[in-house]
Amino acid sequence: MSVELRQHIEKITPLTDEEFAYILSHFKTKKLRKHQFLIQEGDHVHNDHWVQKGLLKAYHTDEDGKERILQFAMEDWWITDYQAYFNEGNASIYIDCIEDAELLVLSLENREKLCNEIHGIANFFRRKSNFGFIALQQRILLLLNKNPQERYERLLQLSPQLLKRLPKTLLASYLGVSRETLSRLSQF
Repeated sequence: MSVELRQHIEKITPLTDEEFAYILSHFKTKKLRKHQFLIQEGDHVHNDHWVQKGLLKAYHTDEDGKERILQFAMEDWWITDYQAYFNEGNASIYIDCIEDAELLVLSLENREKLCNEIHGIANFFRRKSNFGFIALQQRILLLLNKNPQERYERLLQLSPQLLKRLPKTLLASYLGVSRETLSRLSQF
């Protein structure tokens, strides 16, 4: 069903065919259309989502109704409202599709079950969480300490393929700059 998911997991931990088949049996598939919400603020969040195909954005809407983009997720990335997911609570963010998307969905209950039963998958999720913490810290420090040009160059260095797929308005929001400033930055 998902050779890509197996390759994704095996970047961190090897799996037998039987282990992977068992792991995969705990996922469900979900297809969404462009502009369709995966999660809306206030939704109860039960699942984490691995992107098999497509591009999504996670964002918060401020008091003025302006979107503040937290994260993008494209193929081979995970996305959910992690605060709500791990606390079994309600979402404080929105996640919607920039492109049509195909996702593999894993409930918290199934994740915990798999982690208790298969050491390798527990290691995988622990390492993925650690990578996520590091990426979040780097993003915060980038926003706090770097100017818009440096933030743009860093994103270009880390995710050039993402830049090609994003509308400029979303990219500007993610970088914390106006559309006009982004136009000036991308000319350099």
